[in-house]
Order: sequence, then C-alpha cells, then structure tokens
Amino acid sequence: MPQRRSHVAPSAAQTELASALAALRESLDTPSSFPEDVLAEAEAASATTPELDLTHVPFATLDPAGSRDLDQAFHLTRDGSGYTVHYAIADVPGFVRPGGAVDAEARRRGQTLYTADGRIPLHPAVLSEDRASLLPGVDRPALVWTFALDSAGAVTDFHLERALIRSRQQLDYATTQESLDRGEDGPAALLPVIGALRLEQERLRGGASLNLPDEEVVRTEDGTYAIERRSPLPVEEWNAQLSLMTGMAAASLMLEAGVGILRTMPEPDDAAFETFRLQTTALGRPWTRGTYGEYLRDLDRSDPLTLPVLEAAASLFRGAGYRVFDGETPEDALQAAIAAPYAHATAPLRRLVDRWTLAICLAVSNGVPVPDWARDSLGELPALMQESGQRASRLNAATVDCVEAAVLTPLVGTSVEAKVIELRGERAEVQIAVPAVTATAPVPDGAKPGDVVRLRVAGTDIAKGVVELAL
Repeated sequence: MPQRRSHVAPSAAQTELASALAALRESLDTPSSFPEDVLAEAEAASATTPELDLTHVPFATLDPAGSRDLDQAFHLTRDGSGYTVHYAIADVPGFVRPGGAVDAEARRRGQTLYTADGRIPLHPAVLSEDRASLLPGVDRPALVWTFALDSAGAVTDFHLERALIRSRQQLDYATTQESLDRGEDGPAALLPVIGALRLEQERLRGGASLNLPDEEVVRTEDGTYAIERRSPLPVEEWNAQLSLMTGMAAASLMLEAGVGILRTMPEPDDAAFETFRLQTTALGRPWTRGTYGEYLRDLDRSDPLTLPVLEAAASLFRGAGYRVFDGETPEDALQAAIAAPYAHATAPLRRLVDRWTLAICLAVSNGVPVPDWARDSLGELPALMQESGQRASRLNAATVDCVEAAVLTPLVGTSVEAKVIELRGERAEVQIAVPAVTATAPVPDGAKPGDVVRLRVAGTDIAKGVVELAL
C-alpha cells in the first residue's frame, strides 16, 4: 500500500487541535519533563568499558529516518553455506543504576510514548539519544548476540556477551529499501537473504504475521499535523526477523535457567477460528486450507479485500501478556503468533522490560548468578507494562481521532468516497482515501466489505475526536 498523508492547514482547526492534544496528554496523566534528580543522575551515569573489543566489526543500524534512540545494530556475513549474525543491543543495564532515580522514573513510565508533536521518552535524552544509543562513529558498550545460522536460516548456536562496538552507518528504511532494490552492496545486502530464510523458518514453525498498514500521526516541518498510513516495507519485515530471532533466543536462555519473563499470547480458540473462517467466506476470500499464518502470508496485498480480511484477522492476535517465572518452567510459555517462546529483549531504550531480560540473559550466558535486583523485582513488571501499554494505546487512538476530525473539518458539508472495511450492524468501518481517514458511518443497504460508497461529512468535533458521516 503506498504511503498516504493528510494535512491539517494552519487555521482555527489547527489551533483547536493543538489545544485538544494538550488536554488529551493531561487527561491521561502522561509524564512531561524529567525530575531534576533523574536528569542529574542520568548526566552522571556511565557504563563500565567492556573487556571484549568488537570495534573492528562494521556494525550498522536500521531505523526510521531521523531516529536518535538506536537500540540495535547488526552485522551480517556468510559463513560457509550458512551465515553469522552479530546483533548488538544498547547496554541500558550498564547505565541505569538499580534502585536509583532513573530506574524509578523508568518504572513509572514503562515505555516511550509517541505523540503527535514528539515523543515522551522512557529515559532522559542524555542516555536514550546519546551515551547509551548506538549512534554511528562512536564507541559504545553493547550486549552482543552472535548467531550461527545454517543454509536454511535455522539457528544452530548462539551466545551473548558484553562488548565495545562502533556502528559505521545509520541506515533508514526507505533509503535502504531503494538501495536493495537497485542491487547495491552495503551493510544490509544480506538482509533480504537472511530475512527471507527466517520468514520461511516462521512458516515452518506455524507462526503468523498480521502486518496491518501502519497509521501514525506526525508533525510536519511547517508545523501542521498529518496522518500517515502505509504498509511496512519488505526491509522492515526482514529487519524485524532479526529481533524476533533474538527474542526467541532470550526466551530459551531464561527457560533453561528457570527464571525470567516471557511475552506470551494464547492460541486462538476454536470459536475464534470458526468466526474468522466465516468472515473470510463472506468476504469472498475463504480460508480453506493450511494454517492461518500461511493463509495470511498468501494474501494478495493489491487485492481491495485484503485489508478487510486483515482487520478480521486481528481478533486472532489478542490476549498478549507477560509471564514471570522463577524456579518452575511455565506451562503457558508460548507466543502463539510466533509459534515459540519469546521475550522482549531488543528495545531497552524504549521499553522497560527489556532491561530485565538482557540482564538475566547476560548472567545465564556467562554462567554467573542472575542479579538480585532483576530477580527480586520480576513480579512487578507485568503490571507496570500493562499500565504503560494501556496508556500508550489510549493516547495513540485518541490522538488519531482528534487529528482525523481536524483533517475533515474543512470538508464539512461536502461528500467523500470511502471503502467499506467491516460491517458493524447498521454501521460500518470505512476508510476514506482522500484525506486518509478511518471512521464509522452508515452505509447503503446491501453494501459489503470492499465496496466504495459516497458519504457526506456532516460534522466534526476536534476536542472529542468525533467525526459524523452520513449517506
């Protein structure tokens, strides 16, 4: 799906939107600035220089353009008929003192929040965008995973160690995809090969990926807000496979040691599968064979009915949570969509739980006791992550609602074309192409998913994030 952007022109609507977004952040009790003691501790924080020096390895990072909080860096090489993957993660455990002010504030925040006018970071910028970030051209302590893959992309061996690294390049998704499409050499040249092999490993495991188009509110250089909706680039999916591989390795280490925290999701029950089968049949794209993961992978992304199918499939990807264990291997260890035990382990600058995972895995990999601070506080993490996740979801959804209302305000009284995505009783979820807005609306009798209908913008309320569409 090509990228689509809807702008809000500077006007009364723009002013009203800014006020609405400020009120939204206040209503959700989102953090604003960091307390002075947190900033002071972060400014003084430093990590011990690792004994292992891997600065000769030409690591590179791959993130959205302009990112400063760089959690991961990779180096990919062929090794006989297989491959070696070095995957470095920012050494946040080395910078954050357990029980200190930065630790306490990070537990309060849980994760980095993304707003229309910027980010509300998990850690102060001196750490997340400077000393702990894997920025190019500077030496950084990191937690480096080394994976040996066979010719089919299966992991045959791995280990984790603390090392000093130096990233050589900061790549972004769009430019890297263009470079790969042209067949150019570079640090990501093997990413399509290894990524495709790992996707095949996912298929063999019975894993499933949803890959719904992203919808994000951004602020443009001229100060206006926009909604961007696009499908992930192939390079993003290949890159995500490195993170998934690392998360599965982290889970296996913790399960072997009998202590840790997993990211779990239950297998959909028979009723959920049957409902989804009926929905795909009604959409004219019946799921008749193979696993639901294989079915979703085989969908034609250019088919106008693929989006309604993916929206229906979202009901199969529910119930994700965190499972803490210490002493006994949990029975419910599976992340069903990944089809393997899995842990969050690759984004410690932006997500609280990853710091615990990395600290535990490093200890297990080196054959030393798990740090007391990590073991003793494991039980607190599920509630902290659930609370921050709910805050992030509410903030994102309400922000999109407010911006969509502002985008449509100049069009009140006019008509727009919209595609029916999902029927909901007498109303339906519809997607307006221009401007790019998703909303609910009444639709003509007999309308079905995939149909294009004409609607009138009857009214908007920017402060409440409400859009009223009529036939």
